[in-house]
Amino acid sequence: MHLRLLLAMPIFVLAELVVHQRIRPMVRLFRERGLVPDAERSTFEAAVKSALRLRNSVLAEVLLVAFVYVVGVGVFWRTQLALDVASWYGVGVGGRLQPSLAGWWMGCVSLPIFQFLFLRWYFRLFIWSRFLWQVSRMNLNLLPTHPDRCGGLGFLSGISKAFAPVLFAQGVLLAGLMANRIFFAGASLPEFKVDAVGLVAIMVFAILGPLLVFMPKLDAARRVGLREYGTLAYRYAREFDQKWLRGGALPDDSLIGSADIQSLADMGGSYDVVKEMKLSPVTMRTVLDLAITTLLPVGPLVLTIIPLEELLDHLLRLVF
Repeated sequence: MHLRLLLAMPIFVLAELVVHQRIRPMVRLFRERGLVPDAERSTFEAAVKSALRLRNSVLAEVLLVAFVYVVGVGVFWRTQLALDVASWYGVGVGGRLQPSLAGWWMGCVSLPIFQFLFLRWYFRLFIWSRFLWQVSRMNLNLLPTHPDRCGGLGFLSGISKAFAPVLFAQGVLLAGLMANRIFFAGASLPEFKVDAVGLVAIMVFAILGPLLVFMPKLDAARRVGLREYGTLAYRYAREFDQKWLRGGALPDDSLIGSADIQSLADMGGSYDVVKEMKLSPVTMRTVLDLAITTLLPVGPLVLTIIPLEELLDHLLRLVF
C-alpha cells in the first residue's frame, strides 16, 4: 500500500506533464511533415478536437469514479487483492475483508483516488488509440524513401518514452503485490513468473498495439513505392547501359569523373530504402525498452531469493 499511495500515485500525477509534453509534438508532426493532405486537414482537426473533448470529459470521469467505488473497491479489492490475513486495514473473513477504521478511510478515500488515477490512464490510452485509428483511415502522404524506413511515421516510436512513467508505475504496483505475497503470505519470487510476463505483454501491447493500425497504409505505400521506384530504376539503368555499354556516349565523354555512376548508386540506394520499409513504427528496441521499464521496480525483490552479498559477488565476477 505504501508503494501504491506514496510512489505509484505521484508518478501517475507527474506522468500527466510528461505525456502532455511528448504527445503534442507528435500530433504537430503530422501537420509539419505534410503527412495529412489538404483534403484531409479538416478531418484531422476534427479527430484532434474529439480526442481533447474525451480527455476533458466530466461525464467520463464521473463514470470512472462510480466504477471505482462500486467495482474497484467494493468488489475487486476486498475479494481479490486484500490479503486473507490480519492487518492494519482489517481482517479477512471467509475470503472477504472486514475493514478497521483505518481500512474504511483507505477504502473510501485513499484507494479510490489511486484507482481513479490508474483507470484514467487506461482511458487516455483508449483516447490515444482511437485518435491513431482515425488518422490511419485518412489518405496520408507517406513517403516510401523516407530514411526512417517507415514512410515518415518513424517518430511515433517515441510513444514509448512518453508513456514510460505510466509503465514504471504499473511495475511498482506489480512489485508491491508480489512483495505482499512474499513477506506476509509465504510466496516466493519464482511463483510470479507468469504474472510478470503477462504484465509486460499487456503493457507493451497497450502502448505499441495502437501503432499497428498503420500497417495497411504502410504496406500499400511500400508496394506502390517498389513498383514506381522499380520502374524509375529500370529506366535509368537501361539508359546507363545504352550510353556506356552500347556505344551511346559521345567521343569526348569521359567515364572517369562522370556523375552517372554515382547517380546509379544513389538510385540503387533509394530502391533499397523502399525495399527495407517497415510495416510498423514498432521496433524490437522499443519493445525491449518498455519491458525493462515495466520490470525495473521488481528488481529489488531478487534479494528475497539471492542474498545481497552473493548477488554482489556474482556481479563482481562478471565485471572483473
